Amino acid sequence: MSAPPLIFRKNTLIEKHQIEGNDPPGRYFSRIVLITRTATGYTAKAQYESVIAETPSLPTIAEALRHLVGQLQKIGFTRLRTRLNFRGKKYYAEKEPWVNYPDPA
Repeated sequence: MSAPPLIFRKNTLIEKHQIEGNDPPGRYFSRIVLITRTATGYTAKAQYESVIAETPSLPTIAEALRHLVGQLQKIGFTRLRTRLNFRGKKYYAEKEPWVNYPDPA
């Protein structure tokens, strides 16, 4: 009997996205966002220096990423964008478009 597809496994890291932009002092940064499948959806988690941002479980990966970006924007991060880098072990980054998140007014 084979294991269920990765997308259906609970509490499992299923994707890695890249997030980049500017930190509060204005320096460029790039980090990995870990997307985990939970019993009720998806969580996103990223760490930059001493900042750890993690979302509650949300229904879609896109919502988890938007929530994470919102958390970072509230503390001064700007010009944020994300893209899928890995789904499971398969590399996608060069083929996937960037998703830009406008800075709050």
